[in-house]
Amino acid sequence: MGLHLNTPIADAALQAFLTADPAEKCAGVAALTHIVPLPSAPTLPGRPGKPALVRPRDVPHRGLGSVEGRAALCHAVTHIEFNAINLALDAGLRFHNMPDAYYADWLSVAQDEARHFLMMQARLKQLGYDYGDFTAHNGLWESAEKTADDVLVRMACVPRVLEARGLDVTPNLINRLREVGDLETVVVLEVILAEEVRHVEIGTRWFHWCCAQRGLEPVATFRRLLQEQNIILRPPFNQEARKQAGFTAAELMA
Repeated sequence: MGLHLNTPIADAALQAFLTADPAEKCAGVAALTHIVPLPSAPTLPGRPGKPALVRPRDVPHRGLGSVEGRAALCHAVTHIEFNAINLALDAGLRFHNMPDAYYADWLSVAQDEARHFLMMQARLKQLGYDYGDFTAHNGLWESAEKTADDVLVRMACVPRVLEARGLDVTPNLINRLREVGDLETVVVLEVILAEEVRHVEIGTRWFHWCCAQRGLEPVATFRRLLQEQNIILRPPFNQEARKQAGFTAAELMA
């Protein structure tokens, strides 16, 4: 690509990754034109002092019948989108020897996720809260750490598992929010759901590319990686969205 770590473009992507302030991070990501892999990617992204991170089982579950409950849902999605910005940047900064289109794809995902974060944070503020007002967990970034050594594993286990899970559960959240009359949050979630299909498709496409480069059969390889990572996929599955995101008929049947 002809770009190196000491170029302004490379520095800008790294700076966006390391920036802790969410507004500054989103602005930095929006201004990026390239992501360039680093000789050694940083271990941790920048993140603000809040929200406090707890174990997933220690994050309180609240009903959607109250403003606080709906705000807690919005906060959880906002936190997912913040982590997704860093995940997309990391996918570009960490993994070497991929085609230029790979880095362009993950830059586009990072910019989408930054926009999603700002949309959901704005809705959270309309409800009287802000990002950091509730606890959250670090499961999404922990998955990035577990898949940091191999782009094939990252593509399989983050876009095709974690982001694909969002395709599965978001329609039910939208229906529940409609039932309680929170149409403003529904509008934001519908935008996120529609655009996340492309993100999962990008992960699927590069997973298949990596399999082809290594002479691996994709369906069997995906199943093997799920077993190695101790990942169990549970229903419900959004069959139509997963199909649009590149999951094959054999995978959907399985």
